[in-house]
Amino acid sequence: MAAREHNDVEIREDGEGPGAIVSFPFDAAAVERFRDAFPRARWDDDLAAWRIPGKTAMLRAARWLDRELPSAFSLADQRGRDSFSFEPIVSLYLKVADEIVVRTPYSRTVVEELRAVPWAWWNGDNKAWHVPFRSIDELRKRWPAIEAAAERSEPEARKQLRQAAKSAPEYEDAKAAMTERRRRRYPVPASEQPPLDRVLMSHEGPLVILEVTGEVVPAETAARHYPWSSGQPDDLVWALWRRPTHGELVKTWPARHPAAVSALLRGWWQPTLEELRIARRAARSLERARETRSRRGGSDDPAG
Repeated sequence: MAAREHNDVEIREDGEGPGAIVSFPFDAAAVERFRDAFPRARWDDDLAAWRIPGKTAMLRAARWLDRELPSAFSLADQRGRDSFSFEPIVSLYLKVADEIVVRTPYSRTVVEELRAVPWAWWNGDNKAWHVPFRSIDELRKRWPAIEAAAERSEPEARKQLRQAAKSAPEYEDAKAAMTERRRRRYPVPASEQPPLDRVLMSHEGPLVILEVTGEVVPAETAARHYPWSSGQPDDLVWALWRRPTHGELVKTWPARHPAAVSALLRGWWQPTLEELRIARRAARSLERARETRSRRGGSDDPAG
């Protein structure tokens, strides 16, 4: 059975064995009903979806979605529409169609707030967020933060913020830190050099070390940009690095225990499962954004 989609609700076959992959936006009541119907279902962090085992999983999942979600949606949407009519959200960033359509300048805060609204979904075709009326209460609660972030992201507001930032004392430090990060180098102890071409965790996040150059790190540079290295008794040398791919992070075997103090002092260690989960989500989001920009000729996709 081929994948079936309804906006951001999807069912597809599990490529790792008999079963189905089911995803839908988080809603506590829907998740509870789903788990009651499929007690063997398990959440997969990497897929951000549910795995249902069994040869008939696709059929059973499709029937459940067709039966449960539309009936619940219809009543909840009508109630939400009535609530919106009684207490509308008046804003330049919002208009009403079959759903509530939210279109703002790009803002990370806006994206985070709307992702937290149950059933909200990003429509890449019209570059807007769509929020069904069933989610009006949550949208109304988050709207002040959404609107304020959108206003701060307007071109003129961004320009004023940039000008104010340049006059702040921290501007030169932030500029120097960004320049240093773009060099893609990392200090490591000369006597405890990290393995090459392996995913490691560091104070700069997950890294794959490409080469240890042997060039000594200046003490001033280490103190300014890598303060964690102040307790390192050994000489520090530069290592060149790149970010690991999502595939590499998935294949990386996690450490059983958090990094010891000695590993933190040397600057690199084997990542734990929780560290890998965070890194995988970030890498997957980044790779999807790159694919979207490539398909659309370089335009940004706030949904990431």
